[in-house]
Amino acid sequence: MGCGLCEVWCVVAHSKSKDIIKAFKEESPRPLPRIKVHRIKPTSFGLQCRFCEEPLCIAACLTGAMHYNDEGVSEHDAEKCVGCGTCILFCPFGAIQVDRKHGHVVAKCDMCAEEGEPACVAHCPNRALYVEVEEDEEAPDEAGKDQTGKQGGKASQKEGA
Repeated sequence: MGCGLCEVWCVVAHSKSKDIIKAFKEESPRPLPRIKVHRIKPTSFGLQCRFCEEPLCIAACLTGAMHYNDEGVSEHDAEKCVGCGTCILFCPFGAIQVDRKHGHVVAKCDMCAEEGEPACVAHCPNRALYVEVEEDEEAPDEAGKDQTGKQGGKASQKEGA
């Protein structure tokens, strides 16, 4: 369908007000959506971080701004980011963007960590976006982490959505 509501609700989720009208009309600078809808007719797809098992962005990051959080999920620390763009070059999906409005740092999907469920998933009218938790071959421990300390899970979408 390619309606772009995922982008809209991503902006709202990352806004200060968490209000759709205020996020677009009053907040400046407006947050950057962490998902981008690409429309290649007749197909469209949402591009966001795929939370790779072995993320090249983390390996490439010169400052440690791209790192694993306590749950083993890759995330970005804007305070450590110097905006060099190395992570952008190494991301095989093109899911990391420069956020020039917020000081030349980068932005990537954070699965709406503060919200519990990603806003793009919660507000998709076609249910084309969903969160897929992959079962690891190695048995996870009680916290859901495999033996490498990584949490199994990533944002996905249905084919042709």
